[in-house]
Formats: sequence, C-alpha cells, structure tokens
Amino acid sequence: MTNNILEMRTITKEFPGVKALNNVNLQVKRGQIHALVGENGAGKSTLMNVLSGIYPYGTYSGEIVFDGSDCQFKDIKESEGKGIVIIHQELALSPYLTVAENIFLGNECQKKGIVDWYATQEKAIRLMKRVGLHIKHDALVKDIGVGQQQLVEIAKSLAKDVKLLILDEPTAALNDEDSDSLLELLKELNEKQEITSIIISHKLNEVTKIADEITVIRDGTIIETLVKGKDEISENRIIKGMVGRELMDRYPKRVSNIGKIAFEIENWLVHDPLDEGRVKIKNVNLNVREGEIVGISGLMGSGRTELAMSIFGHSYGKNIKGKMIKAGKVLNVTNVSQAIQEGLAYLTEDRKTGGLVLNDDIRRNITLAKLKKISNRGVVNLNEEIHVAEEFCKKLRIKTSDIYQNTGNLSGGNQQKVIIAKWLFSEPDVLILDEPTRGIDVGAKYEIYNIINDLANQGKSIIVISSELPELLGICDRIYIMNEGEFVGEMPTHEACQESIMRCIIQSSGRKKHEATSTY
Repeated sequence: MTNNILEMRTITKEFPGVKALNNVNLQVKRGQIHALVGENGAGKSTLMNVLSGIYPYGTYSGEIVFDGSDCQFKDIKESEGKGIVIIHQELALSPYLTVAENIFLGNECQKKGIVDWYATQEKAIRLMKRVGLHIKHDALVKDIGVGQQQLVEIAKSLAKDVKLLILDEPTAALNDEDSDSLLELLKELNEKQEITSIIISHKLNEVTKIADEITVIRDGTIIETLVKGKDEISENRIIKGMVGRELMDRYPKRVSNIGKIAFEIENWLVHDPLDEGRVKIKNVNLNVREGEIVGISGLMGSGRTELAMSIFGHSYGKNIKGKMIKAGKVLNVTNVSQAIQEGLAYLTEDRKTGGLVLNDDIRRNITLAKLKKISNRGVVNLNEEIHVAEEFCKKLRIKTSDIYQNTGNLSGGNQQKVIIAKWLFSEPDVLILDEPTRGIDVGAKYEIYNIINDLANQGKSIIVISSELPELLGICDRIYIMNEGEFVGEMPTHEACQESIMRCIIQSSGRKKHEATSTY
C-alpha cells in the first residue's frame, strides 16, 4: 500500500495563449510537510487551485487520487468535504465578524437548521486553544493582528476535519517572531495530529527548515523533488532549479552616486484616525538625498506604513503636523493628487487592494496615476496609452500575453512590476516603496532590486520599507530604525547588521518600559 496521501498525475491546465501546467506529476506523503517552490507564474498556485476544485474537473486534464480515492472535484466545497483545505495568501476572513463566527463561517454549528451559538463558542474556544490563539473568541477580526488572523484561518481548517492543509505564502505578511510560531504550529499539527501540509513559499530559509520534501516547479513543469535526509538541500540548489541558472548574488552591486538632500520631513506628528487623542507617529525627522536609497526597518506595528501613508498626501492619520521639504521648498500636501503633482509616489504594501485595479487591464493600470500626460482636454489618447503600456511591459519584462490582460490574472511578481510601471509613468522624484518584494520569488526580487538601483542612478530619492532585514542591508545606503512610532536609530548600511538593528529596537523598548515604570 502506498504511503502517499495525494497523487496528481499528468495534470495539464491551459489558459488562453498560456499552458500554465504541462503534464505535472506530484506525490505527497501522508503526515509530512511538502513545500512547493518556484518563480511567480511557475504554476504553483494553479496546481493547488486544480487540487482544491477552484479550477473544477473538466477545465484541466489528468487525474487526482486523494486518500486512496479518484477525485473529480467540481468546486471547493467538494474538496473540503474530502478534507482538503486551502488557505490563500489573501486571508478569506470577514473583518466585522468575531473570531468564533469566522472559524465556523460556511460550516456553521446548527441545531434544527438554526445556528447553535453556544456550541459555536465552545468549539471555537477549543480550536483556538489547539492552535495557540490566546485571545477572546468574541474579538472582531479587524481588531487582531495578521499573525493572529493566520491562526484563525488554521483553526477554521481544523473545524472542517482537515487531512491536507494547503498554505499559500503563510508567512509573507508576518514578522520573524510570528513566522517562527506559525512554522512550529505546523510541525506540531503534522507530528501530533497527522495532518499533511503543502506549503507554497518564497522564503527559502523557512522551506529548508520545515519541509520534509521540496518540489521545484518551473514554467509549469516539475524540475525535481528533494527529500530531506536523502538529497543535498540548499538554497542555492533550489534557486538554480527555480530560475534555471546559478544566482550568485541575491542583490545587485550598488554604486552610490549620492547628491544633496532632496526630500525631508521635520517633527512629523500623526494622530490615529480612529482615536485622535492617540499619537501614532511621534516627531519623526527624515531626509533622503538625490540618488540615495534609504531603508526604514522596524517590527510589524512600529508605524512604518502609517508614516509612509501620512507623507503621501495624508493617506493616513488626523491632525498631521510637521514640515515637508522637497528641493528646498516647503510643501503643503494634504491629498494624494497634490502628492503626485509634487513628484511623490507611494507603492503600497498591499498591491491587491491599494495598488491595482485587479479587474482592469495592464494598460489602464499603468497610466492610471497620471492620465493627464496622455490626455488632451480630458480625452485619453488611446494610441499613446497603448504605446506607453507596451514600452513599460518591455522595459520591466512584465510576463503577459498582451497589455489587455486583466491585472488580477498576473503572478504576484508581475503585478508588482505593473505598480512600479504606474509610478514610473508619473515621473516622481521621491519614491516610497512599502514591502516592494513581499510574496515574490528570488528571481523577480532581483529584477526589482535592479529597477530600484537604476532609479537611484537617475538621481531619484528612494525610501524602502521592508520586514526583511537582509533586503534592507543588501540594497540601501542608509537605514532608519523605527519602534513604536518614532525613529530610535540611524546607521549607514556598511556599519549595520541584523543584530545591531534588533539590538537598537530592543534597547529602545527597554527604555520606554523603564520610563513608563518610573513615571508610574
């Protein structure tokens, strides 16, 4: 009898003009953690969507054998009935429902057709304890952290008697501490409760740490499956399989040509938009020079994104005070239109909700930020728009059938390039890039680093916010360190390391705690 809980045989899936999967064969052993890695657009998510019934039987060719049975899933409900549960990178939780309600959403505890709220709460508390979620069951999802939301999703899958848990980029939006906790939970679920997991991830250090087997997929074809304890497993080997070549350096060489100060903020103060008595950003001072790449490091919740959004046309915050200076001129920017007009650009950390119009095509997404450039008396010149979109697709190597493809159908890396194209088209002098490489593969990351370098070489001033310290150390000239809404350190990259940055954060937290205790 085979030890495989899952076998996918000769799976082929085509979209108009694209063969996404080409005779893919995948075997997953019962009770193991199996990683699926590859570049954006390699076919990882497509394969899992076939497995989970999101792409129903008949829209692909091949066979699926799960837990000894041939499966022809027509929808996700059928696959969940067999014990296959998929958790997508964009969590499918309802923010205004409680944790308990979300855990049983679509799988309600009922008595004679009526929701049994007592059973819902009792079972939810039990499941929350099982996944280590120590919060109130009646807390609204919108009020809890991203790491806690990920645990709600896992508790939700356990409520469906999951046998095979599929996680798509489970740690992409988590800090290091939450990532480690989640990975430990997955190991525990596999060992103690015999749940099999498939993880799609671009964080190769996590993959090599947790996975029993690693399958590399490239251009819709399986390249190899590496088995822990049998094969030599290293990040370099995985990268070579993913991109088809050796990637000697993760970060392009940085040749700095830094000029005078081009942009600065002084004594920047921002209040919470939901609680105007609470200060969110506390008297921050920041400057960026021409041709300089400045990083902002800090733990999740430190205020990095709130700072960036408040700078970009007061997109976040109330009662914003302080001075903004660009090229020696004090700016009065209070909305996004004014920010764009003054040469500022902000690449949001959440490309799907704040960065792109997913149900519109590439062409219109690229030109959206500055339609005036291709308009005459308010009428868009369509020929010019087509020319611009084609030029940027070529320049940034956006993988697409044509410029009329819906942006929502692109891979994460290509969606990120479309956002970059949008802001480049607006011809900014100052670019704020918030998590510019989140959820994309090493090959696409390298291309984006090259774009950032090229922009700096053109004299642009660039601010990069990232949760990945190696990324900041690899591409920046200087790093600000942020904690609890204020800058607690600043250092040139050649003097910085991960340990010194974290030490700075920990020491500042210790000082704040001591000051609070002394005051009390």
